[in-house]
Amino acid sequence: MVKNFSTEHSLISNWVSELRNVDVQNDRMRFRKNLERIAEVIGYEISRGMEVEEVDITTPMGIATCKVLKQQPVLATILRAGLSMHNGLLNYFDKADNAFLSAYRKHHKDGSFEIRMEYMSCPAIENRVVILSDPMLATGSSLVKSMEYLREEGNIKQLHIVCAIACTVGIEYVLREDPSVHIWCGAIDDELTAKGYIVPGLGDAGDLAYGSKVQS
Repeated sequence: MVKNFSTEHSLISNWVSELRNVDVQNDRMRFRKNLERIAEVIGYEISRGMEVEEVDITTPMGIATCKVLKQQPVLATILRAGLSMHNGLLNYFDKADNAFLSAYRKHHKDGSFEIRMEYMSCPAIENRVVILSDPMLATGSSLVKSMEYLREEGNIKQLHIVCAIACTVGIEYVLREDPSVHIWCGAIDDELTAKGYIVPGLGDAGDLAYGSKVQS
């Protein structure tokens, strides 16, 4: 399942337009906030399909029967770019457990790169819903590597991927590797450069959110 929020107007489209805008991107706080807000709305949409149970809640005036999540999800993100979206999801799933992965591109002198994973902190995920966030789904290599590592920790009941912008090439790759995954994105672009950047995209989400880095 792929949900592209740009096919219908919503506030997500407004926030995506600001993420792309070079005249707005120099405001790092606004950039991070827009990623956070996109994730919050997508988190709400994901929650609508999650299992609930009815519980009796004592109020000052009596007993109210309320529907609550049957099980809290595991929120996972790819450092460092995914932190803002992770915070947005955590604002809504405030009782969730959390996982952090350090999948990154190791660039070579010839311009090629490989995906390396050097760190993962993960709670028990057996038979649980996992929501994995990363602002950009470009080639899909980092997400697929992260999915593989997460699945090694246990059988995931349902896996959701949350991103601001995705590329059709990356979506196709992820779905080939795992057809059961649910992909939620603010917009989808069709072009990918030789270096694996989405066009028109928005640039390097990690750098725009947290500052430029020394490329390793």
